[in-house]
Amino acid sequence: MTDAALPGNPRHHAEPASLDDVQGWFWDHDRHSFDWFLGRQEKTGVTGDLLEMGAYLGRSAIVIGEHLQPGETFTVCDLFDSDAPDDENAAEMDLSYRKTLTRSAFETNYLAFHDKLPEIVQAPTSVLSRGHIPAGAFRFIHIDASHLYEHVVGDLQVARVALQEQGVVVLDDYRAQHTPGVAAATWEAVFNHGLKPILLTECKFYGTWGDPEPFQRELLDRIDLAVGCHLSIDQLNGRRVVRMHGDSEGIEPFRGSRHQSRLAAESARREAERSADDARLALNSARDEAVLDLAVRRARAAEARRPVNVAKRAARDLLPPVVTSAIRRARRG
Repeated sequence: MTDAALPGNPRHHAEPASLDDVQGWFWDHDRHSFDWFLGRQEKTGVTGDLLEMGAYLGRSAIVIGEHLQPGETFTVCDLFDSDAPDDENAAEMDLSYRKTLTRSAFETNYLAFHDKLPEIVQAPTSVLSRGHIPAGAFRFIHIDASHLYEHVVGDLQVARVALQEQGVVVLDDYRAQHTPGVAAATWEAVFNHGLKPILLTECKFYGTWGDPEPFQRELLDRIDLAVGCHLSIDQLNGRRVVRMHGDSEGIEPFRGSRHQSRLAAESARREAERSADDARLALNSARDEAVLDLAVRRARAAEARRPVNVAKRAARDLLPPVVTSAIRRARRG
């Protein structure tokens, strides 16, 4: 992935030509799964708001925003470049992304793909429990904020209140070695608080407090599912869990940004200029070599024309070889 921030100037950000130019951890299977869940809701007439807790530089938010329907609201909550609410959260940010995470970078990336920014709450996700979002209004929530157990528990509580009955919640890093707090909070919600798994990918957990069966049935029937997305089934505490693995075959690339054509033209122009510079350097080098070769040949010719050299050649050509060899031995001796 490409870092959209220019080195040495965190306030100035390169415009992305494609989603791959937006720095972040959001792989093809999850991008396809986001499209699948959100698209399924739209095809079945489900409406509702969208929420992302923790956006980083906007890679997943850009995909969610693609599914915003008329009359819906997309809310993004992230600290961005604000101070963390506690020392543990501050240490987590310093370790992972403090140097690159800014609100201006997020906005630059998001507006490269969409005409309007989402509703941005620049604050800890805990503020969402204080009336910032309406209960039961959301159809899709992505949780990818703090990895600390207490914070994830709070984010899940917000999601449970905010989601519609058949709303979908997605948790990032539910199984990563460096995020045990996310794993603990996720499975605690499953075993103690009614959260039901729908789908597990390598990086994300997809669940609902409603009925997972309709989602799983369509997944297993491979409705609108890419060829490279292979599914398997596990049983967990008497419930079916679908797992996804495989490759990216059949997953369509995300559309280019509004800057793609211009940036491609600028890149082609720079490449043409580099090629022209290389050709000029090669031509100059060849010309210099030709001039040097001519000078060497002229110097050799002039040397050959010196009287002493002419006499030597004449002696070599006219005297018998035995005499010539004797003269050479005498000079050396």
